[in-house]
Amino acid sequence: MTRPKHFVLAAGGTGGHMVPAAALAEELTKRGHRVALVSDARGVRFPGLFPNGENAVQTHVIPAGRFSGGPLGWLKAARQMRQGRAMAAELYRAFKPAAVIGFGGYPAYPALSAAFAAGIRTAVHEQNAVLGRVNRLVAGRVDAIATSYPDTERLKPRHAAKAHMVGNPVRESVLALRAKPYPLLEEESIFRVLVTGGSQGASILSKVVPEGLSMLPVAFRRRLQVTHQARIEDIDAAREKYASLDIAADLATYLPDLPEQLGWSHLVIARAGASTISELTAAGRPAILVPLPSATDDHQTANARAITAAGGARTIPQDRFTPSELAKQMQKLGLDPEALQNAAGRARACGSPNAASDLADLVESLDAPAAPQMVGLARPKEAFA
Repeated sequence: MTRPKHFVLAAGGTGGHMVPAAALAEELTKRGHRVALVSDARGVRFPGLFPNGENAVQTHVIPAGRFSGGPLGWLKAARQMRQGRAMAAELYRAFKPAAVIGFGGYPAYPALSAAFAAGIRTAVHEQNAVLGRVNRLVAGRVDAIATSYPDTERLKPRHAAKAHMVGNPVRESVLALRAKPYPLLEEESIFRVLVTGGSQGASILSKVVPEGLSMLPVAFRRRLQVTHQARIEDIDAAREKYASLDIAADLATYLPDLPEQLGWSHLVIARAGASTISELTAAGRPAILVPLPSATDDHQTANARAITAAGGARTIPQDRFTPSELAKQMQKLGLDPEALQNAAGRARACGSPNAASDLADLVESLDAPAAPQMVGLARPKEAFA
C-alpha cells in the first residue's frame, strides 16, 4: 500500500474544472491521502462536490486576477496573482504537499507558480480537447500533463513526452450509471429529455428547445417529459413557454440530482463542455450537442468530435441551432428506439471509466524518485500515434 501523502489540487471555479478535481480528491482520500483544494470563491462553494466529514477536503480561497481590461486590469491581475502565490506558498509550508495538481482556470496559476518556486512536484490535467491557457503557460515547467483525449490540440510537440492520456474523471454517482442498462424505450412510452447548459447554463437552449419540441408530431410531443436546467434570467420565460405548448417540463437553475436525471434520460440536449461530454460517455447517453461558439479556441467543438464521429451524438453549430433543425434531429432519433439505443452504446464506448484511478496513479507517481511512469491503462500520448 502506498504511504499516505498530502496533495494540493488547484482549479478554477467552474464545473468543468471542479468536477474532475472533486473526482480525483475522492479517489486520493479513498487511498488514505489528505487533500487540499485551492480555488476562487466560486469553486470552494460549488454545491455537492466536496462533502464534509472525517476525510473532508481542506478548501482555500486565493486571489487570481484575469488579465483583461487593458493596462490597469493587467496591473490589478498581476497584483492578485502575487498575493495568490504568497498565500499558496504559506499553505505549502504548513501542509507540505507531495505534489500540486492544476486543473486549469486562473486560480491554478499562482498555486503552480508557488510550487515551482518551492521545488514541489507538479502536474496539470486538461479536461478539453484543446490545451487551455493556464495549462499552456505552465506546460514547460510541470512534471506531467494528463489529457482527456488522445490528441490534444495546442500541446507542443516538445511537451508530448510527458503527456499521459487518462480521460476526464467523473463523480462515482455518474460512473455507477455505466453498470445500468439504457432506459427501456417503447413506441408509446414516455420519452425523457434532459436539457442542460452546464454549470453556467445556456440561454440559447431555453430559447430554442421549447419551440423545437413544439414542432414534433402531436403523438410524440405528448410522450415528452423534459427536465431543463436554465439560467436564472431565462427560467420563467422558458417555463411559461413549455406550459403554453402543453409540454410536460420541470425546470431548475441547478440540478443537484444530475446523475439521477442523467440515468433515466433517453436523450440529452446540451452544450459540449468537458464535464458534460465525460458524463455522457461514462453513462452512455446519446445527445444533441450545441457547442458554445465563444469558448476559448473553440474547444467545445473539439470536445464533441469524438463522440459525434462515433455515432453517440449529433452536433449542431449554434448558428444552425434553430427550432426546425432541432425538431428534425429529434424525430430522426426519437422515432427509432433501436437507433437511439445503438447511439447510447456508441456514446458509452467513448468513455474513460478508469480516469480517476489512472489520474491518481499518475499523481502518486510524482513523489517517486524516478520520473513519473504510468502503469496500467493510463498511457503516454505517443501510444495513440
